[in-house]
Amino acid sequence: MMTAVQLRAELFREMNPLLDSEAALKKLIKYVQKLAAKKEDPTLMTKEEFFEKIERAEREIAEGKGIKMLPNETLDDLLKRVG
Repeated sequence: MMTAVQLRAELFREMNPLLDSEAALKKLIKYVQKLAAKKEDPTLMTKEEFFEKIERAEREIAEGKGIKMLPNETLDDLLKRVG
């Protein structure tokens, strides 16, 4: 397994031929920006949002609106059924 320093050196060795080409540099920059772009995690929520979701689910269950798995139903089947 290569260390971070070795990987960095290998990256620069591989990039070296591209450094004389403006077109290649533009593509390389675009690609690196795409790699480095932070993607927002859609599952992240605040503590308040989390507890509101729990409370809403508890209310729905109390009202008989909760979603239950059917006998012999797999999780995949349940997800397909409820969308």
